[in-house]
Amino acid sequence: MRGMTLVYTGDGKGKTTASLGLAIRAVGRGKKVCMLQFIKSPSRTYGEKLLFDKIGIEMQQCGVGFTWTKTPEEHRVALQNAWSLAKEKLNNSEYDVVILDEINNALSIEKFPIDDVLPLQEVIEALRNRPVNMHVILTGRNAKQEIIELADLVTEMQPVKHYYDEGIPAIKGIEF
Repeated sequence: MRGMTLVYTGDGKGKTTASLGLAIRAVGRGKKVCMLQFIKSPSRTYGEKLLFDKIGIEMQQCGVGFTWTKTPEEHRVALQNAWSLAKEKLNNSEYDVVILDEINNALSIEKFPIDDVLPLQEVIEALRNRPVNMHVILTGRNAKQEIIELADLVTEMQPVKHYYDEGIPAIKGIEF
């Protein structure tokens, strides 16, 4: 069976969480999984990273955090490095599943130029030219139309109600 391209997008909660569940399911079936997080920073602690280290799922935070927390150049360097690593993983036939977490967010950055460090056409080419049996999951808000058209499955998370709207901040163990 050929590898599938899955996209989890939208403004609702659960995009990364869906990909984490998929990673656990795949490893349970003996698949080799790699997850790269394009925005999250290795300087922060995330519950999913703590668990994945314990159970042997490769996960790397490649970003520097929210776009307003660092300079555009710091983000550009991080995105360039993340994309370079992602290309390596997408070309490596030892992986059954590669998750590019928050890549949709990264591709939709408009506050500063990213086309030279994370070119959409290169992403599309890499997805098309990956090993035939590799499944790829792309998460994050604002998925580009070209990504949606390429995908085999697109799920759009839509918020109905969220405690953030009542001023409740991110909860440890729920959001991070």
